[in-house]
Amino acid sequence: MRTSDQRHEIMRKRVASWARRLNVQPRQVRVQRMTRKWGSCSTTGIITLAADLADQDSGFQDFVIVHELLHLRIPNHGKLFKALLAAHVPTTQRTSTKRPTATNASAVKR
Repeated sequence: MRTSDQRHEIMRKRVASWARRLNVQPRQVRVQRMTRKWGSCSTTGIITLAADLADQDSGFQDFVIVHELLHLRIPNHGKLFKALLAAHVPTTQRTSTKRPTATNASAVKR
């Protein structure tokens, strides 16, 4: 089992790598406990990722990270956003973005 610090560092390194590839610069990257979603991007450029995302499949991690980083350029989920996301993260790497709950626990591999 990874320590909290190790999980945070793994996520920050992945974000930095993708940020270079996408040519974006988040103002800050936070890794914290989140219960309702895997990540978010604020209008001020703060990327927040769920700490337990580090325990998910690397393809799913990429999907969430790229999704949030693209919001630094495109604030909505329109056609351009979806096209860029698909260009960077193949659909085979994606799974449901819903957090596991009693009703959708089977939607996300654990």
